[in-house]
Amino acid sequence: MRNLFNTVILFLALTMTAAGQSKSSGSVAGFVIDSETEEPIPFAYIHLEEINRTGTTDRHGYFKIHNVPEGEYSLYVHRIGYSSKTQRLLIELGEETNITIELNSTVLTGQSIEVVADADNLRGSNLEHASIKVTGSQLRRNLGTTLSETLSGQPGFDQRTMGAAPARPVIRGLGDERVLILQDGERTGDVSGASPDHSVTVDPMGADEIEIARGPAALAYGSNAIGGVINVVRNQIANNKPSSTNGTATVQGASVNTGISAAGMVSIPKNDFVFNVDVNGRYGDNYRSPQGSIDNSGYLTTNNAIGVSYIRPWGYSGLAASTFISNYGIPPDPEGGHANGVDVEMQKYQIESRSEYLLDHDFFKMLEGGLSYRYYHHREFESAEIIGTEYTQNSANFNLKAIHRDLWIFNDGKVGIWGEFQDYQVLDRFNINANSYSASAYTIQEADFGALHIEVGARFDAVLTKPDRDNPDSRIGNIRQRDFYSLASSATAIYNLGAGFSIGSTILHSFRAPSIEELYSQGPHIAAYSFEIGNPDLDPERGLGKELFVRYRRANANFELTGYHNGFDNYIYPRNTGRQNIFFPRLNDYQYESVAAEIYGLEGMIEFQLSSTLSFNSSASLTVGRRDVSDEEMETGNFDSDTTPLPMIPPFSFKTGLNYAKGPFQIGVNMRHSLKQDRLAEFESPTDSYTLLGGNAEYRLTTSNGYLHTFSIQANNILDETYRNHLSRLKDVFPEPGRNFSLLYRLYF
Repeated sequence: MRNLFNTVILFLALTMTAAGQSKSSGSVAGFVIDSETEEPIPFAYIHLEEINRTGTTDRHGYFKIHNVPEGEYSLYVHRIGYSSKTQRLLIELGEETNITIELNSTVLTGQSIEVVADADNLRGSNLEHASIKVTGSQLRRNLGTTLSETLSGQPGFDQRTMGAAPARPVIRGLGDERVLILQDGERTGDVSGASPDHSVTVDPMGADEIEIARGPAALAYGSNAIGGVINVVRNQIANNKPSSTNGTATVQGASVNTGISAAGMVSIPKNDFVFNVDVNGRYGDNYRSPQGSIDNSGYLTTNNAIGVSYIRPWGYSGLAASTFISNYGIPPDPEGGHANGVDVEMQKYQIESRSEYLLDHDFFKMLEGGLSYRYYHHREFESAEIIGTEYTQNSANFNLKAIHRDLWIFNDGKVGIWGEFQDYQVLDRFNINANSYSASAYTIQEADFGALHIEVGARFDAVLTKPDRDNPDSRIGNIRQRDFYSLASSATAIYNLGAGFSIGSTILHSFRAPSIEELYSQGPHIAAYSFEIGNPDLDPERGLGKELFVRYRRANANFELTGYHNGFDNYIYPRNTGRQNIFFPRLNDYQYESVAAEIYGLEGMIEFQLSSTLSFNSSASLTVGRRDVSDEEMETGNFDSDTTPLPMIPPFSFKTGLNYAKGPFQIGVNMRHSLKQDRLAEFESPTDSYTLLGGNAEYRLTTSNGYLHTFSIQANNILDETYRNHLSRLKDVFPEPGRNFSLLYRLYF
């Protein structure tokens, strides 16, 4: 760890010496104002998308983004209570581009997009092709205890749960290692993808925005994210210097578990430096269901960070350190697991460095690099003195990315390299330790041909997984070093039909090397109610994802309909064999297997204004998953065909809502209905249909000193319905939370 820390410091020091190497660049500055009153709009979020530069307007509605290489960019502006807006900019060397952006107030709650130009003549890149942004009111209105709870209202999103704290997003039936979770573009370094009882070490409370990327854009972060990439943007290392000190303070309370959360963030510019401090904490007691309190479901979590950036005309260089410490409970399962539940203690410490250079070069215009190191420790207590399973993971990442100018038919594109090292240790009576080494190279390119926008990407991965000792005669097979190599690729095409309509398609060929757990696990996992058995002979998982979509986006309406199909060779998952383990009869054997499988479905959303103050929204998701049945299973099992449903596939669900907004006040009601899930895998139990009623309200107040106060109330499961989440490992024992009222206050200063 010391050597790696010294490397990070050396990397930072070398980048800061580049201060004398002045690079030519431009900047963009201006005001954001209300289109009707022409009053300045403070605390509007500014995002220069192509180079991921961010900023916020000050109390006078002014913003400035420094150190922008010459070229054409999309400037995205968002502020609660207003339609989001995208404007195309041309930045010239040594020049400051000054603009005034007018925002229109809106009653829509989702991705309302306005563009400053004739929409029929826009290039496809302005259609927000590959990403979903969750910001502002939408983020606060859905803000939950976990990242997955915060995103669960998005079309196609569900959450895998095992209590209040351990929850992970599922996108279109895909979760775990197939959905990559990042914070400020870096991997989290936890083991949340390995088991349902493991928590994600990202708290959405301090997020500026949450981005979801699919297709070629996802290949910048990994070849395995066929489900998508979720990036929680906290900007712990500032990439732009604010005009003055600014920040937020947040307090949230919840009735269902007597929960309380508090967070604060402040950004302080000083000469050429920017200091960021970010602190937050959460506490929740046992949550209440309509059938009573759920034992051992509480949590206590704190997540803190401090960062410093050195910003000069040549770019910036920064360093950040953060901690994530959490204690939470897994409720008891007297029959299938542990009668008293399991207590989990988790710690993560992280240090990262990121730097950017603007280049005076005929081809390359920007270089960005980073180093990060994470120490993760996780203990599962079966009693006050007995530790059932203990995890320790040291991981380090390196990345280097270059953004270049036009190449052949392509506009600005990027090329990059990435590497990761993992030292993974599981301390129990059977498991062995292992190391993993990964290296990748990728490119992502974009091109526009009039109304047609095209993106293509490719990524080559090499993965080496090495156990601390070989064992050809182990109980699970020949434990040995494994090497995996493959090329992943993706392409997206979008055609702008005009009048707000567009159609498009994405194809993604994914590659996922088996994880250390999938290869070498061989022990009890009491918290997950399973005895996990790895398979050291697993081949890589390969998937081919296809989607076709049609979209309509205007200031007063949004519509999107998507059909998708993901086919897999060697789909890797832990199959419940239904067999009691010989060493731990209370636990079933879960054997990691690979099979041919497919997951396909439809999702759609619509939102439109009924009047100047009233809007309607609705969304729906249908997902079907099935796998091939092996010849051995056909001989020994009860199968009617050569395919059978995959486990943990969400049922069909839809959501509708009405929203009323006038001035700074907004109130809404919503209803979510989920059908019965009876397409079941072996030993999987069905879940009944249910209907949940919810509501929300928000009030915004801007004071004479320029501060913005927001007050939000969220009500979930108002009728106290008893229901069960099909993706919960606890669904056979406990229902989901009952009626809950949540109050959130946030101050922008």
